[in-house]
Amino acid sequence: MKGAGIIALLAAFVAAPAAAGDGELHTFHCLHGCPLGAADIDDIVVREIYTLASNDLTKMADWVAYRVTPSSIGPSGERKWSADPWLAPEETLEPDDYDGASGALGVDRGHQAPLAGQSGTPFAPDTNLLSNITPQGAALNQGAWQRLEARENELATGTGIAVYVLTGPLFERVQPPLPHADERHRVPSGYWKVVATQDGRMAAFIMDTAAPRTLDHCDARVTVEEVELRSRLSLFPRLRTRTFRDLSPELGCRS
Repeated sequence: MKGAGIIALLAAFVAAPAAAGDGELHTFHCLHGCPLGAADIDDIVVREIYTLASNDLTKMADWVAYRVTPSSIGPSGERKWSADPWLAPEETLEPDDYDGASGALGVDRGHQAPLAGQSGTPFAPDTNLLSNITPQGAALNQGAWQRLEARENELATGTGIAVYVLTGPLFERVQPPLPHADERHRVPSGYWKVVATQDGRMAAFIMDTAAPRTLDHCDARVTVEEVELRSRLSLFPRLRTRTFRDLSPELGCRS
């Protein structure tokens, strides 16, 4: 779906929950509604395993929503990178744009909707489309971020429930660009993630792309309000009152 067609219906960022008449995007990946406030140039891409808002300017998704269930999880499969075929060539990066980035910048091709959490589905290769990928600090990608993804999977399999996740990049300082990219883009300085369940539990995290491998994801806990302020998005817009209970103990954290 083209962002101009859908995002034009969405309200600009507001601190309050959406009121009657506000435009909202509904997919089953988004618990209590998809985020509001993304750029009006964004393309909204809805696939079987995730929904994302791809920013034409940064070439990164402003947010990605996905759902982990016991049946969606599997062993991480092949990573075969490709440009998103649903986006115009000038709206997305291509695999060659990441050439030399690991050595020059110390980054990995980091999934926003993770591969392992969807490898039990026939649609797992869609996680390798570059609209779902960002240049993420290698130590973060292989450390705290990966451990948090593993906790999401454990929560789903251990309790037999669906785990709903919203995630996206932050651009709070200028980062060096990908050395061989021939499109204008922006490399994120950090990442946010909000994990929630239908029974009213939630945990939110923000991690810097330069975080060391030893970072404990529990030390990156924040409030959902901080995520909203720093991402400039309004999350869970269908909720009139947010009375979430703390989900972080089920993600390996002490209360």
